[in-house]
Amino acid sequence: MQRTTDGWSSGLVGVIIFSGSLPATRVAVGGFTPLFLTSARAVIAALLGAALLLALRQVRPARGDIVSLAVVALGVVIGFPLLTALALQEITSARSIVFIGLLPLATAIFGVVRGGERPKPALWLFSGIGAALVAGFAMSRSGPAVPAGDLMMVAAILLCGLGYAEGAALSRRLGGWQVISWALVLALPVMGMLALSTLPTEWSAVSVPQWLSLAYVSVFSMLVGFVFWYRGLALGGIGRVGPLQLLQPFFGLALAGLLLGEPIAWPMIAVTSLVVLCVFGAKRFA
Repeated sequence: MQRTTDGWSSGLVGVIIFSGSLPATRVAVGGFTPLFLTSARAVIAALLGAALLLALRQVRPARGDIVSLAVVALGVVIGFPLLTALALQEITSARSIVFIGLLPLATAIFGVVRGGERPKPALWLFSGIGAALVAGFAMSRSGPAVPAGDLMMVAAILLCGLGYAEGAALSRRLGGWQVISWALVLALPVMGMLALSTLPTEWSAVSVPQWLSLAYVSVFSMLVGFVFWYRGLALGGIGRVGPLQLLQPFFGLALAGLLLGEPIAWPMIAVTSLVVLCVFGAKRFA
């Protein structure tokens, strides 16, 4: 029980950190191209991760772990950041945020496929209800659909779910922060070359909020959040901790309201309450 509680606590901290990612990305793409933003955040986080690995003298991953680390890098270092940055050029931050409600299902599915977990039917039931609530909320308040942006968000969610599940399985052997750090280091050569080839032509045009947003997604979204999130998944299991992601859209919408001035209507509070019930239902019966 203590292990599960610790997993939930750590996972919740990770969710709160991740909640600021899309609002910060929305601000950052106003000053940086999606390719530079994706590569720069990966390079900064990789340098920090490499420093931690060296300072704490971590053992290198086994050769058999390289493929799994590459899957983590593809999902959460490259795929999700790039696709969300591209999507946020087409859709609002509010609309992008609510797609995160589909992450528990994606994570649970890949947890079954890649991690060998076998959650009870109740997990699928409560996650499905929560995802339906989030999707319905998105469609009701975010305006007309933009197919390109929506499709990129769905693809981003699938890649992120894959990266989460793969990283959770690796975390049981390597440790949470070690997994994301090694994945970042693995992607560093490619992301470094991409960052150099997509440097902004006018640095003076980048505003202070855009620089701060780049710093947030680089340090917190790309590294610190994963330390807590992968630890939570490893301790509590993907099936039990994964549904916490249902809360992320609403933390994110609250931040979007504060940072971007988007209004927060009463339906958000009502749907949030129902989603919270789904999360606790999943925790209790999964």
